[in-house]
Amino acid sequence: MPRPLGELEDAVMTRVWQWNRPVTVREVLEDLQQERSIAYTTVMTVMDNLHQKGWVRREAEGRAYRYTAVSTRPAYSAALMNEAWSTSDNPAAALVAFFGMMSAEQREALRDAVRIVGHDGEVAAPEPREVPEEPEAGEQPEAGEGAKPGEAPEDPRPEEDSGERGTEPGR
Repeated sequence: MPRPLGELEDAVMTRVWQWNRPVTVREVLEDLQQERSIAYTTVMTVMDNLHQKGWVRREAEGRAYRYTAVSTRPAYSAALMNEAWSTSDNPAAALVAFFGMMSAEQREALRDAVRIVGHDGEVAAPEPREVPEEPEAGEQPEAGEGAKPGEAPEDPRPEEDSGERGTEPGR
């Protein structure tokens, strides 16, 4: 499991991930200097540390190195989430609390991801949602199609979040 990146490590890796190509210490330094005052040797040390930790690979080019990310930001984020979840003594409660902290956009991204992965854990192409045809007035669904005689058929669509839920623990 990766340990979370420090602030400067994250700033460096953000550039490596965004640029998605081999980068030099000088390129990262010049971009970082637009935000803060920082020395070449500091950036060089951070990039060397990231190499030692396995976050980047490097290839010599003359007297310098070119660094390339070993993994992606989404894979890094997923590893952090997995580690946090797997170390919980109550994983279900941890997920419920996590879902309660999510924004509407994050919940929609989660729904999309679950649809893509499917129920068996295998990644599949996203499928369009089908809405079953409504039975004619007085018709009952056929056997095995959901509702029993006298009951309303189940709505197969996921429930929409009204946004009324709080994000504080215990709410």
